[in-house]
Amino acid sequence: MSESGAAVLEVKDLKTVFETGLGAIHAVNSVSFDLKPGELLGVVGESGSGKSVTMMSLIGLLGSTSAIIEGAHVNFDGKDLLRVSEDELRAVRGAGIGFVFQDPMTSLNPVFTVGYQLMEPLRNHMGLTRAAAKKRAAELLDLVGIADATRRLSDYPHQFSGGMRQRVMIAMALACDPKVLIADEPTTALDVTIQAQILELMKELRKKLGMAIIWITHDLGVIAGIADRVMVMYGGQVVEQAPVADLFKHPQHPYTRALLQTVPNIRGSRAERLRVIKGQPPILLSTPRQCSYHARCTHAFERCLREDPKRLNVGQGHDVACFWDPATGEPRDE
Repeated sequence: MSESGAAVLEVKDLKTVFETGLGAIHAVNSVSFDLKPGELLGVVGESGSGKSVTMMSLIGLLGSTSAIIEGAHVNFDGKDLLRVSEDELRAVRGAGIGFVFQDPMTSLNPVFTVGYQLMEPLRNHMGLTRAAAKKRAAELLDLVGIADATRRLSDYPHQFSGGMRQRVMIAMALACDPKVLIADEPTTALDVTIQAQILELMKELRKKLGMAIIWITHDLGVIAGIADRVMVMYGGQVVEQAPVADLFKHPQHPYTRALLQTVPNIRGSRAERLRVIKGQPPILLSTPRQCSYHARCTHAFERCLREDPKRLNVGQGHDVACFWDPATGEPRDE
């Protein structure tokens, strides 16, 4: 469960633009959110919605000179991450904010042992001696459920299964006791059984270590089981945000409702067809000046074509960026 208190991470009006041969791609458009200590925030949306780019923008992981990142502020641990030096930002990565990448098969360097890759951040960020770093690395492998941890420090990534590699990636992200862990679809490349094991592991680690977690996924079933709060993204924007139970019971945005309808219902009829969201996500060649979902929305009307909706509070901790009111089935008052 999330804890009360000041936010450990506060993001205000974040924008990310990529300069490409086609023109400027506005991948993230005025995204704002916060994260409380001990909270697990689920970030959902289909591919291209801006989930990963938003989180990588926070800590300078895009690695591209074509990316222009700006905003009001990204406050973490008393620092505005948009206005610190590259050295200060590098110090935050790993030590303050850990990141678990999507594909465990390619995220580890194949030419270095797992022990070396675990020990490197411990020595660089925490100044540990080689012996102390090795001891801590073995403790981390043990923490994430890898047996015979000390011996396995000498193994290379190809000697680990996909699920074990993901556990190693989680251990690396936890190495310097970060306040925030960002997990970018960490179970996507794994089979269902291993996915369940990783989810259970993350629940245990969160309870034991008390860190805040941002979990990026397109799988609403995963979010239902682990999140405190959910942030739905579309077209590089936050279109809805709510406590997890409220979002599933009372979704307000047509996109959120459509996402929920694409989840298979095990209690439904065997003949029931799986619903799909027709159309394609927008190509963001300009800052949104209209609702980015209007072309795929069954409730769109004239106002949606001429104005970009702002987020409106509709309940306790629940806000939505939409002109349509599902309670009445009619447009909201201007």
